[in-house]
Amino acid sequence: MISRRSFGRALGFGTGAAAVSLAGLGSAQTASAASGAPLGTPAAHTGFPRLKQVRAGLLDVGYAEVGPAHGPAVICLHGWPYDIHSYVDVAPLLAAQGYRVIVPYLRGHGTTRFRSARTFRNAQQSAIALDVIALMDALKIEKAVLAGFDWGSRTADIVAALWPERCKALVSVSGYLVTNREANLNPLAAKAEYAWWYQYYFATERGRLAMQDKDLRRGLTRLVWDTVSPTWDFDDATFERTVAAFDNPDYAAVVIHNYRWRLSLADGERRYDALEKRLAARPVIGVPTITLDAERDPFTAPGDGASYRDRFTGAYEHRTLAGIGHNVPQEAPAAFAQAVIDADHLLGK
Repeated sequence: MISRRSFGRALGFGTGAAAVSLAGLGSAQTASAASGAPLGTPAAHTGFPRLKQVRAGLLDVGYAEVGPAHGPAVICLHGWPYDIHSYVDVAPLLAAQGYRVIVPYLRGHGTTRFRSARTFRNAQQSAIALDVIALMDALKIEKAVLAGFDWGSRTADIVAALWPERCKALVSVSGYLVTNREANLNPLAAKAEYAWWYQYYFATERGRLAMQDKDLRRGLTRLVWDTVSPTWDFDDATFERTVAAFDNPDYAAVVIHNYRWRLSLADGERRYDALEKRLAARPVIGVPTITLDAERDPFTAPGDGASYRDRFTGAYEHRTLAGIGHNVPQEAPAAFAQAVIDADHLLGK
């Protein structure tokens, strides 16, 4: 059976690469999951060939693009504290299957910039979701498979719920992550609260200052990587490639606002009130969906997806990845890529 590392070396990033079935890779990772062994292996790729920029809504968005220009679109969305390199191995796997893979830096990350100095550095959920719609409009993508984890899952969930005509299918790590600010006011069990330590740190002035300090920020984000992905054996170079994306001048403001807004400690903008009202009602998602739970992620809810199953009303599958932590696409790229392909074909089953 071909290994993921050998497959990656053979694949490269060229759009002319031959389409290769992921069946062997998917079955290898499934077997590993069944045995409880970690799915992740050392990264085969260290970067994207080149980055592009496009004006989209409030932003000048930096993004990677891999695969044939006229292939069916897949948009992969990263989380915090991560960047587009979470998809550095997923993207070529999908490109080899004929997909046009778009991996944008979220607002406040990497080469993405606000077009106006006067724009409020807002990171409430509906604003970030509208960034994706604006990006699709700018790239003339009518409909795409959306796939994400962490902030990326939340954003993809929202687009699928509010603009289903733009979402062909969905892959969402941790399931339904639409923020309910009223529910967030209620305390959780101590162990769950403990995992969110940095969210409460960011509610303080000390936390805000730490995010503005390059060295303190590096130490904080490295600690998060180590604790939420306890089985991922990444090297320093892998971490440093992502940390470079945090040097964006708006990074601290965006991150702090996101977490404070979720806890009702910061206001959003009135222009998004109507969307937030709809999201507060926990709208269902009807597009074909595969949800992924990572066994070693401290944020994975118990119950094998049962807590959010009722939010997905269309064609649906749920998968749990044994031995994998929070950064699912970078820890288990073949399993993530296979989920994208399978979600795209759910209606055909």
